[in-house]
Formats: sequence, C-alpha cells, structure tokens
Amino acid sequence: MKNVVRWCDWEGKGLEHCVCLEDNDGLTLEGVVVTTQDGLHGGHYRVRTDAAFRTREVRVDHVGGPSLYVAADGEGHWRDLIGDRALPELNGCLDVDIRMTPATNTLPIRRLKLKAEEISDIAVAYVPLPGQMAGDFLPRRVEQRYTHLTPDSRYRYEGLATGFTAELEVDAAGLVLDYPGVFRRVRTSGK
Repeated sequence: MKNVVRWCDWEGKGLEHCVCLEDNDGLTLEGVVVTTQDGLHGGHYRVRTDAAFRTREVRVDHVGGPSLYVAADGEGHWRDLIGDRALPELNGCLDVDIRMTPATNTLPIRRLKLKAEEISDIAVAYVPLPGQMAGDFLPRRVEQRYTHLTPDSRYRYEGLATGFTAELEVDAAGLVLDYPGVFRRVRTSGK
C-alpha cells in the first residue's frame, strides 16, 4: 500500500513531501523537507521498519549539512553505519523520531497498537535538527509517552524530559493529519 502525503509547518513556511510504502516486510517512510525550524533547512530522510514496525534503518541527509545513517537490529541495539560503531546509549529504543517530520510519529502508533485510553512510555532514537546538536550528528535517547485518546484517530504525545504535549489526529494509516502548533496536512493521495 502506498500513501503520499504533504505537510506544512503550522505557520505555512515549510513544506514536506512524504511517501509511505507498506508491504509484508514492513514500512518505508521517505520524504523531502524544506523548513524554517531553527533556521533554514532542506533535507531528505528514509526510514525502514520490519513487519512489527520496529525501526531497522534510518538515513537523514541535510542539504549543505551533516548526514546520518544508522541501523537497528529490531531488539533495540543500534549502530552508526557511517562511523562504524555501536550506539549503546540507544539500547532499548525500537522507534526513531526525526524532528523535521511528523511522519515518524506513525511508527510508535503502529507498533504499539494501543487501545482507547491505553498509555505507553517508550524510549526513542531522537534525531534533532543539526543546529540543536553538539558533536557528531547522531540520534540521542529521549523518553516519550503515547496515549490513545479515542477508539480511532486521536493520540496524546508527550516529551517526558521537555514537558511538551500535543494531541495528534491521525488517519487510518496512522499518519498525522494535525499536530497542533507544529505541523498540518496539506495534501493527501492514496496512489
């Protein structure tokens, strides 16, 4: 199944084009983002999961900036493929959260399969924007909480270290429709 979606940032100054491909082997998210978040940025990302929606491979390339290429074994062990080293600080993380896109919120929503009013605390491999990092451009571990608010399409996302909270509305594929104050969907196609 293929979903093509577009988001803009809440102010309408940035745009993202994302293709979500799902087959028996898992999910692939691939997108191009032009954003004004934390300065001007353009980037490309590609995320691949296994059939259980556990993140297996992440590539992020910023135009004129750093690149990141990491892989996970599906059991929470990560490796930097550019620097050829283990990333033990990410042990236990099954999902990735890329700051420049709402697409990666789909991953825990699909993987966790929460029932209405069910809550789950998770650790994710968080990829900030380049200007938000000191040192190597690599994911860092952050704690998050997802709460399924209604039987179909509303989730509460919480960044446990930051106190940030947002109620996300998603479509039947788990892709974000609205992420108040941050992103909104501007175009959808099922082709």
